[in-house]
Amino acid sequence: MEHTPTHPVPLHDPTFTQPPSHHLSVPYHCPAQFRVVAPSLHVTAIVGQDVVLRCHLSPCKDAGSSDIRWIQHRSSGLVHHYQNGVDLEQMAEYKGRTELLRDGLSDGNLDLRITAVRSSDSGSYSCAVQDGDNYAEAAVDLEVSDPFSQIVHPWKVALAVVITLLVGSFAVIIVFLYRKQGELRAEGMEHREVLCRDRDGRGGAEL
Repeated sequence: MEHTPTHPVPLHDPTFTQPPSHHLSVPYHCPAQFRVVAPSLHVTAIVGQDVVLRCHLSPCKDAGSSDIRWIQHRSSGLVHHYQNGVDLEQMAEYKGRTELLRDGLSDGNLDLRITAVRSSDSGSYSCAVQDGDNYAEAAVDLEVSDPFSQIVHPWKVALAVVITLLVGSFAVIIVFLYRKQGELRAEGMEHREVLCRDRDGRGGAEL
């Protein structure tokens, strides 16, 4: 005959295991949050050089399986798009000129190299990362200068001097000719006056 205890087992009895509540029995996923950090907000470069725009995840985590996009603010176009180990489509003006430095992805680095930078590359860029339900981004400003456009070449200086001398000489010649013409006109008038006086004198003598 089965014996049934007359007293319930107390909840504090160590042999009692409380069944999990309903909300604990449902798996709950809480993704780790992260930020994208730009160590240098302003980067400078010279036309023709290579430049690296740097960003990294904080806290550090492997970004190899993330969706990483470098975006140009001016046009909202994709400068570089990386997803799950594959480089995807990008703006035509950056094709063949960008590289996501994959060696650093495992450490959370999102660095982008732009080769042979142009003046038109100047502007703001965003590094945007999507990893599961998490999204973060940071901005970096790139300033590209062209020192060669500011150099005054010697031949340009010489040309400017020659043009200045020619213009000055031309002005002197014009002034000289104008004065000479005035002098000749005055001499002609004097000569006519002398002829007139001689003609009048001879006419009076004949009378």
